[in-house]
Amino acid sequence: MARAPEKGPAGEPEGEAAAAAATVVQIRLGERSFAVCKRKLLEQSDYFGALYRSGMREAAAGAAGGPEVQQLRGGLSAAGLELVLDFISTASLGRLEGAGEGEAALLEALVEAASFLQVTPLLRRLRSQVRLANCLPLRRLAHHYGLPELEEACLRFMAARFHQVLRRPEARPPLLLPAALRPQLRERRLRGAAALLALGSFAGGGAPEDAPCAMLRYDEGARRWLPLPGQLPADLANVRGSGAAVLDNYLFIVGGYRLTTSQAIAAAHCYNPCLNEWSAAASMNQKRSNFKLLAVGGKLYAIGGQSLSNVECYSPEHDWWNFVAPLPSPLAEFSACECKGKIYVMGGYTARDRNLKILQYCPTSDNWTNLELCDVHIRKQQMLSVEETIYIVGGCIHELGSNQKSSQNEDMLTVQSYNTATGEWLCLKENTSKSGLNLTCALHNDGIYILSRDVTLSTSLEHRVFLKYNIFSDSWESLRNLPTFGQNMLVCSMYLPNLI
Repeated sequence: MARAPEKGPAGEPEGEAAAAAATVVQIRLGERSFAVCKRKLLEQSDYFGALYRSGMREAAAGAAGGPEVQQLRGGLSAAGLELVLDFISTASLGRLEGAGEGEAALLEALVEAASFLQVTPLLRRLRSQVRLANCLPLRRLAHHYGLPELEEACLRFMAARFHQVLRRPEARPPLLLPAALRPQLRERRLRGAAALLALGSFAGGGAPEDAPCAMLRYDEGARRWLPLPGQLPADLANVRGSGAAVLDNYLFIVGGYRLTTSQAIAAAHCYNPCLNEWSAAASMNQKRSNFKLLAVGGKLYAIGGQSLSNVECYSPEHDWWNFVAPLPSPLAEFSACECKGKIYVMGGYTARDRNLKILQYCPTSDNWTNLELCDVHIRKQQMLSVEETIYIVGGCIHELGSNQKSSQNEDMLTVQSYNTATGEWLCLKENTSKSGLNLTCALHNDGIYILSRDVTLSTSLEHRVFLKYNIFSDSWESLRNLPTFGQNMLVCSMYLPNLI
């Protein structure tokens, strides 16, 4: 019984496959002709593989003893075909990578030709070639030609570098970054589980022995702090009084003053957890310390500061700061937060008296409004918001009309709430044994996580306290295994997609 011949590439009999390995095919497009190894062509192009397997060969014999000729019809560009055949021959995209400013045009021709000829290895290689310079046009081409894996690679790259992508010239509407794509990229930066981070200068003791840096994340299941790789920027080592805020899952640390000179600074640093890297952002126009930095409507607002009333707004799309409407007057020891797209400022002191006003800033109208007067005076508090409710954490509280001097009872870890819709104030559960000063806190999942200090009255010794206030059950929980920090503490909640 005759044995069937073994099959080679593209289903050819083995003898034909061997011949194909040494055979050159001429691919003709219009007036141009390109030589390519037949074996490599059949291995990498599903289009030509299917053509040869089906027997529907659009081929013509060449001149006597010349190579086989394949005629391509359609709207392919010669430049795109040349790039594809060059990749098939060399497994390299060197010509594309060295194209410089002409890369966008070549990229379009390449993707068109690779899609038409179904050169899967090339399309797969493109997923690793995504860069800032080509991510926007490459995503558009992937979407246009129905290449979901390539489009996903572009979207992952762009989400991880969202602010850098926004600054690309081709990202300006109505060019290559559609309006609907921006919220999609923001949403991608928030995928996975949120993590509680602590940043600061370790003073020894409770920090993990193998911690290589001053960045930790809290493992809520194991109730312990774990080190994150990387270092804080060296410029932050001797800086206090900075403003910090999370915008689009980037952590910004801005301004402050240097311990060595006591001089305010305007520098800004940005941590991107998607890449686990720090970078410099544009410096503020005004040097400031002991101010509030808030994320509102896709921008940052630097509010006030030592003897300052001016306010600056940072646009991540342009990486610049510009002044907006100032506070009615300079404030000290005040606090602020964002709530429902607006900024609320409470407490502290004016140049002459206690500040009892609740100030509201509307970014749309660029205007400050005096809402109402507080029944108590608060200073050095922290503020956070959930929906229309503002939570006021810690600080020193003074009853109006009280002639009493400051007492230890004023320095308690309390939580109050203010409903911006109804104007209702609620005094929530106190933690009378803890200090409400020198704390840092963050809203994380179902509670407010607080790093504070506690004083043992008999010895006057301080130690750090890690607490959780549950906003739903109005209850306190004392947590253990916290690191011992110096004075420069910061707690925030972020998404760490590549680190957890």
